[in-house]
Amino acid sequence: MERRDVAAVELMDDPECDAEGLRRTYRAFVAVNRLVAGWRAVYVRRLRPLLSREVTTTLLDIGSGGGDVARSLARWAARDGLLLEITAIDPDPRAIGYAESLPATAGVTFRRALSSDLVREGAAFDVVVSNHVLHHLDPEDLDGLLHDSAALARRLVVHSDIARGRLAYVGYWVGTIPLHRRGRPHAAFVRDDGLLSIRRSYRPDELAAVLPDGWRVERAPFRVLAVREPASVSGATERDAGA
Repeated sequence: MERRDVAAVELMDDPECDAEGLRRTYRAFVAVNRLVAGWRAVYVRRLRPLLSREVTTTLLDIGSGGGDVARSLARWAARDGLLLEITAIDPDPRAIGYAESLPATAGVTFRRALSSDLVREGAAFDVVVSNHVLHHLDPEDLDGLLHDSAALARRLVVHSDIARGRLAYVGYWVGTIPLHRRGRPHAAFVRDDGLLSIRRSYRPDELAAVLPDGWRVERAPFRVLAVREPASVSGATERDAGA
């Protein structure tokens, strides 16, 4: 826990991993993200104040995986009577294939793409978000994601990830014991990959140290967020490691 375990490789990242296990993992992430990812709080505090009943807000979800975060954001906005249009991208065809196999959610479009593809196209969105993406990236790819996000977002960027810590690790280890059963390949993905994710993740000070000017770190329970607000930061140079 003292240092990021950047050598750890998650099972899901193997292109040859069990296909049915991967699909069941995407399905399981609906519950896992609901419990630990904290997007309801991000929506209420960060996203909802930007939304309108008259004008459609556009949002890009980078590395959308099975699509559960994008679907949740769209449903919450619809329930509040707010107009939100989401583009959810992932470079993995398995993720997009799974997301598109589910019943459509109004306001959500899935696409196989990288953020750099959208930058080259000259695309722009009001808001850019990601969930559990930062810890997967090497330094070059992280710089690329942050650069792309700044280029694509008009109003707000929120990259949310796990905050590495012993309590988070032990809590997840205990909480996923029921998933640890032989003959269930998705259980290994959810449990083992989740623990690897915690070991690979940043602490707030570590993330602050690698963010460019104009970004700041915010804390939430067991979470770390990289935040950029283009409309208000133009030229800001300080990094804030607390919130």
